[in-house]
Amino acid sequence: MLDTNAIIYLLNGSLASPLPDGLYCVSIITEIELLSFPDLSRDEEQKIRFLLEELQTIPLTDEVSAKTIELRRNNKKIKLPDAVIAATAILQQAVLLTNDQIFSDIDSLSYQSLQLLPTQS
Repeated sequence: MLDTNAIIYLLNGSLASPLPDGLYCVSIITEIELLSFPDLSRDEEQKIRFLLEELQTIPLTDEVSAKTIELRRNNKKIKLPDAVIAATAILQQAVLLTNDQIFSDIDSLSYQSLQLLPTQS
């Protein structure tokens, strides 16, 4: 499962290596986050939509809602969108590809950080 930042890195060419082989999905929250950036250009939006068409988008279900509530009750630091993404990954039994360290506090979540290209000054 791809987190929002993983897709941004992928689209920006910031990944040091290709994504691991596998089937990929995203939470509906990731889709909302990606398409709601205030300064998103038409070209950027088209690139995002093209990529999202290739991925399965997991909707917000009653099961995801219940798991999100459980996660937020157990971790007061996690924001609602991140809790929904984590709950979705857990219920899909998916590894979440992300560089957001907030997910390291969730014991039941399998996640993997992505290696990025060095930034150029």
